[in-house]
Amino acid sequence: MDQILLLPKIFEYYNESPLDASKNIFAGGGIATYTEVLTPGFLIDKGSDSSAPYTANYPLFLLSLAQLQSFFSFDFPKAMEFLNSIAGLIPCFYDHTSRHTLYIRDLKKNLRALSQKMEELNNLYEDVTARVEGEEQRQMRRRKEVGGWIRRVEEMVEEVNEILRRGDQEIQKRCLRCCPRNCWSSYKIGKAVSEKLVAVSDQMGRGHFDVVAEMLPRPLVDELPMEETVGSELAYDRICGFLKDPQVGIMGLYGMGGVGKTTLLKKINNDFLTTSSDFDVVIWDVVSKPPNIEKIQEVIWNKLQIPRDIWEIKSTKEHKAAEISRVLKTKKFVLLLDDIWERLDLLEMGVPHPDAQNKSKIVFTTRSQDMCRQMQAQESIKVECLSLEAAWTLFQKKVGEETLKSNPHIPRLAKIVAEECNGLPLALITLGRALAGEKDPSNWDKVIQDLGKFPAEISGMEDELFHRLKVSYDRLSDNFIKSCFTYWSLFSEDREIYNENLIEYWIGEGFLGEAHDIHEARNQGHEIIKKLKHACLLEGCGSKEQRVKMHDVIHDMALWLYCECGKEKNKILVYNNLSRLKEAQEISKLKKTEKMSLWDQNVEFLETLMCPNLKTLFVDRCLKLTKFPSRFFQFMPLIRVLDLSANYNLSELPTSIGELNDLRYLNLTSTRIRELPIELKNLKNLMILRLDHLQSLETIPQDLISNLTSLKLFSMWNTNIFSGVETLLEELESLNDISEIRITISSALSLNKLKRSHKLQRCISDLLLHKWGDVMTLELSSSFLKRMEHLQELEVRHCDDVKISMEREMTQNDVTGLSNYNVAREQYFYSLCYITIQNCSKLLDLTWVVYASCLEVLYVENCKSIELVLHHDHGAYEIVEKSDIFSRLKCLKLNKLPRLKSIYQHPLLFPSLEIIKVYDCKSLRSLPFDSNTSNNNLKKIKGGTNWWNRLKWKDETIKDCFTPYFQVHEAEAYFAEESETGNIDDDMQAQLVSN
Repeated sequence: MDQILLLPKIFEYYNESPLDASKNIFAGGGIATYTEVLTPGFLIDKGSDSSAPYTANYPLFLLSLAQLQSFFSFDFPKAMEFLNSIAGLIPCFYDHTSRHTLYIRDLKKNLRALSQKMEELNNLYEDVTARVEGEEQRQMRRRKEVGGWIRRVEEMVEEVNEILRRGDQEIQKRCLRCCPRNCWSSYKIGKAVSEKLVAVSDQMGRGHFDVVAEMLPRPLVDELPMEETVGSELAYDRICGFLKDPQVGIMGLYGMGGVGKTTLLKKINNDFLTTSSDFDVVIWDVVSKPPNIEKIQEVIWNKLQIPRDIWEIKSTKEHKAAEISRVLKTKKFVLLLDDIWERLDLLEMGVPHPDAQNKSKIVFTTRSQDMCRQMQAQESIKVECLSLEAAWTLFQKKVGEETLKSNPHIPRLAKIVAEECNGLPLALITLGRALAGEKDPSNWDKVIQDLGKFPAEISGMEDELFHRLKVSYDRLSDNFIKSCFTYWSLFSEDREIYNENLIEYWIGEGFLGEAHDIHEARNQGHEIIKKLKHACLLEGCGSKEQRVKMHDVIHDMALWLYCECGKEKNKILVYNNLSRLKEAQEISKLKKTEKMSLWDQNVEFLETLMCPNLKTLFVDRCLKLTKFPSRFFQFMPLIRVLDLSANYNLSELPTSIGELNDLRYLNLTSTRIRELPIELKNLKNLMILRLDHLQSLETIPQDLISNLTSLKLFSMWNTNIFSGVETLLEELESLNDISEIRITISSALSLNKLKRSHKLQRCISDLLLHKWGDVMTLELSSSFLKRMEHLQELEVRHCDDVKISMEREMTQNDVTGLSNYNVAREQYFYSLCYITIQNCSKLLDLTWVVYASCLEVLYVENCKSIELVLHHDHGAYEIVEKSDIFSRLKCLKLNKLPRLKSIYQHPLLFPSLEIIKVYDCKSLRSLPFDSNTSNNNLKKIKGGTNWWNRLKWKDETIKDCFTPYFQVHEAEAYFAEESETGNIDDDMQAQLVSN
């Protein structure tokens, strides 16, 4: 036999049924036909390198013995090992297709192709994941299809890496790098490579996405990072209450910069994370300036998850507003808007107006109280500075316990620093952080000194505090208002100043223009104060807020701003220790100084100062100062405002004061000056002269006042000169520009002169009638009062009686009744707000005061005969509407009126009443109150316990209504200052006292 047929048993490799022996597995001559059960085998041709032909149903390999000899050198065991490895492949060819042989033949090529395809898939994977991550950073959510694809790729990477590893191993194990040692293993790996190549290609085809992410379903509220809140519980509780009130749709939180408005609003926002509510969505946005409506719309769109394709086709603000409105109308929403500077039009934004039906809410923060009105807020909440206790708590947290315990002196110094911040959270946080870790008490001392001199030098104060607060200053509408604001840096911290006095300073400085009309300038000044208060740069104080003050930190910022953000520190100097002015270093500063304020209770004498650029000088509260050097003012040629008030022992002025040619304002109030130097007549530019409360002034030199040709305001309140008042009135009358006069009249001659001058009557703003000597009764006609169109305050002292005849100046064609009364009320007392009657022993009633329709304060004292304030039988009451009587009265003060039985015998509405004080009025047994009397503005009713208990009431329910306002006071406390509302007497002197 020329060929050897090897039939190794392969049942251990292949689990198939035995083959039928009748199969003819070899064709051609000399080939045996087997009739027994056979298995697939190999036919080895001893003489040929080619395989013999076969017709079997199973594949055979025919190898020559020469080939075996070349492989195994006729080592038969090795040959059998090789044949056994090949034998494992044979069952794989049962489907009779040639592609299976490619798994082995093309394994190496396919491994390279798979590696290349996988690299391409990895690149695509990185591109897709980068897109997904980018969208997720924009608060988008990856689509499920994309997420599944990414996960499959990640799984495929591991699978392919394993296949590539096994494939490389299989290649390495091949004989001569071409023939597999284990054909079955090589077949399986080749097949896996081929299939995975198809899978990778398919995965690449699926990885080209137009959209990889979609909008997340937003939570009810997004949590915001915030500072810990301290001491804001009261405002917080009020806001929470309003959020539950269906009648309150819009709330405004206002307050100065750095007071914690944003932190409080963030707390409200974050509380929706932990508290249950029936709101559908809470939207937060920072508005700032100028407001960008489209940006706000984008924030709302993002929160409402309006589909992008719908949103992007909205090309205008109006279309976007319509879409926002459509969605918000279906939701109960809360819109939180931080830092509003200008009015926002809700309709322009697309935000439905909150009301009791939709129960939605809008809460915003602003530094302007007026913005609450412009935004139509139903409730406005002022965010106040922290209490001392809360401020100290916050400061301790920022400084740190370790620092506070590092030295026994530091806690005391830290409390001083905290108190200097005056409860402003931003200042407490800024200074607390700056001093955290500072364990040297001497450095704390330096900080305290800097806070008293120039706080901007302290680390963090300029960048973190002043620049943030400066935004309020930058938003002021013009440079005049900004100048009015920075002017406050001239005053000491915690100073309270009457509005009228502050406005007069501004007039003297020229901030209000040329002030041709003092009344117009005063109105302009009140508007500026109003704007500064609305911007939370000034605070009102006292009852009726007739005084203003400035927060200490805002004051420090004003000083920093006036000194050109700290670059020119010597432009304004404030000294409370005048001995420093003798130091060379301080003297050199004076050359650049424009404004200076001096006060020192111990100084007795001032040195002559060289101040060539000085424009404003305040010297006050120098209690031991008696006079100035004769040449003191010689080296201050540019002074425009000079205030020497409240130097209670100053008795004379140097003649050099007459050389201040630019002087526009001079205040000598509350000094002991006996005589005015005649040189004052040289002050041709003087516009305002204040001579109030000069108890030692004996006379004013003749022709002095008439030479002050620019004088517009002359004030001599509660100053009693013994002679020359008639001449003074004549000189005032001769002035062309005079428009406001405050004066004390103490004689009938002087009063008659005033009665004869219509010009003077029109200029009178405050009139004090005092000590009439032999004249027992003061009689004033209504025509005299009618011409006093600017009269704001009338005070009468030590007259037996006051009679004011209210004659009617009407024609016979005038209708009678109510119309006549209205005409009369319009003709008299145009501006009269304050009336004080003292020591008028025969006065029976004050019924004429009903004609003072603007009356705010009525003070009656020590009038032993008065029985009624308003007489009910007076003819005027035939046509008086009850609602008109005392409709603007805020304070009624009755003291030592032993016969007073009634204020008025019919109930009054008192819509504006805040305070009633009654003392030593034993016969007063009732108050004109009933169920219609308003207590909306009422703050207190003060009187003795016995008096209150003896009052008679028409109904106990009325008593119950007003009892909560009753406060007991004793005689010695009657005139005491009342911090919660201010001193009424003090307020009535608002236009008169500068300190």
